[in-house]
Amino acid sequence: MRISSITRKTSETEISLTLNLDGKGESRISSGVGFLDHMLTLFARHGRFDLELSCKGDTWVDDHHSVEDIGIALGQAFREALGDKRGICRFGDTILPMDEALVLSAVDLSGRSYLGFALSIPTQKVGSFDTELVEEFWQAFVRNACLTLHLRSISGTNSHHIIEGAFKSAARSLRAAVAIDPAFASEIPSTKGVL
Repeated sequence: MRISSITRKTSETEISLTLNLDGKGESRISSGVGFLDHMLTLFARHGRFDLELSCKGDTWVDDHHSVEDIGIALGQAFREALGDKRGICRFGDTILPMDEALVLSAVDLSGRSYLGFALSIPTQKVGSFDTELVEEFWQAFVRNACLTLHLRSISGTNSHHIIEGAFKSAARSLRAAVAIDPAFASEIPSTKGVL
């Protein structure tokens, strides 16, 4: 089983996270940020990742530290759970409709960190959540998971739908990328021999 547990404690946040890449999509999430709880719950479900997360953060300041640090911890968990990446499919992509929104994601578990972020989010807030934190979350995740992720909104007018579409799309792309290809189960999917 490809399972990882991460703890992260700073002066701003205290995070405990467990990730199972080969799960059923079950989650128990308490981030202290309601909208992020919603996004991570559907991320786990659509990725078929089992995810347990608790975060105590300085949300009286704002949600920034919690959102970014959860992205860091989740990225570290992905990197650790993947190990040497032997047998993985490596690549995944999804075009996902969410009502009027249409979002594309593409993943390469390359070992190289890059975020191509092209989500056009029309409002600054969804409820009390600052929508600029969506990019902060994914940037932190990508840097710590050491992967390439492109997120692009093709259409959409509702900020909630665009962001939710991005989390669902990314989850499905990651699900495809981390899957084991039985034909190559003993191989590293790179001509370099390492990822």
